[in-house]
Amino acid sequence: MQTYLSRIAQLQNQVESSDVDAVVVSPGPDLLYLTGYDAIPLERLTALVVRKGAAPFLVSPLLERAAAAASPFGSLNLEIRTWTETESPYQLIASELADIEKFAVDGRMWAEKLIRMQQAISGAKAVSATPLISQLRMRKTQSEVEALREAGAAIDWVHSQVADLLKPGRTEAEVGADIAKLIRDSGHSTVDFVIVGSGPNSASPHHELSDRVIRMNEPIVVDLGGTMPSGYCSDSTRTYFVGTPDAEYLERYEILLDAQQLATAAVQPGIPCEEIDAVARRHMTANGIGELFIHRIGHGIGMETHEDPYMVAGNSLPLELGFAFSIEPGFYEDGKAGARIEDIVVCGEAGAIVLNNRPRELHVIN
Repeated sequence: MQTYLSRIAQLQNQVESSDVDAVVVSPGPDLLYLTGYDAIPLERLTALVVRKGAAPFLVSPLLERAAAAASPFGSLNLEIRTWTETESPYQLIASELADIEKFAVDGRMWAEKLIRMQQAISGAKAVSATPLISQLRMRKTQSEVEALREAGAAIDWVHSQVADLLKPGRTEAEVGADIAKLIRDSGHSTVDFVIVGSGPNSASPHHELSDRVIRMNEPIVVDLGGTMPSGYCSDSTRTYFVGTPDAEYLERYEILLDAQQLATAAVQPGIPCEEIDAVARRHMTANGIGELFIHRIGHGIGMETHEDPYMVAGNSLPLELGFAFSIEPGFYEDGKAGARIEDIVVCGEAGAIVLNNRPRELHVIN
């Protein structure tokens, strides 16, 4: 429980030192991170209110109060203010924030709820709370790193089973169903995504499972992720090849592998996020395949698969200890073939702490 009290206190400190008068957090990853309450996003408003100079409180529909009290939030000794079906939660919040000039809301708040809140707190400007909350969520504690390490080991185990499933004549969808079961068997609570991109589909980074049949002499990009009981996510990609790859594909893959390793070696505190992307991109460009690398090299990960910080050109934020993110360069020749290698890493004092440890070389299946 001390973890959640500390996180709420840190957010309150962020509010106190900002030009925002209050933060309102609705159900979603931010509320779960701050309070441990995995509230169901309903049409009825539930929200944590953190205001300058006042104790935080939770607004809850009366019929959801028992669920809130049974969650970790119920042990924080913070007030739960309930509202009934004939009352307005927006007016309840407005009565506490009537004199404010600016309030911030989490990035998952429904637009309808934000509009009604703006109407209730007339005269106040609404802004995003993401910059404030991300400052907390980006910096992973040791316990969070261990949770991500557990997630990484679980998805590594799944990848250790994948090659046996990639048989010519099977469809991507059939393989995907088997992989989804493996993800659950590995200890994940939920299967968040399964990408099995075979042949020309390997050149589509976010390919959806299809009825395409796997054939000989083609690559297969397998990108997998889920959420563990801890609430922390996994995400890892490996590229397989059924049959015999040609010389051009092998050459490109070696360039990609070198780029991924160079980017990983570049991780250290103080390096701008964009430089991790640039290191790999420079290598791939110098070797003739830079134009085939069509996405950023990485994204933050934690209680969401994609969260701050993002490793992309234009993000000059310096890496800090505890930042957790993917390093996943790829090359994609539309309609022909592609490849991607993805690991989750954490920025440590001595460089990257790599949380995925399956072989990164092209896995050839004969």
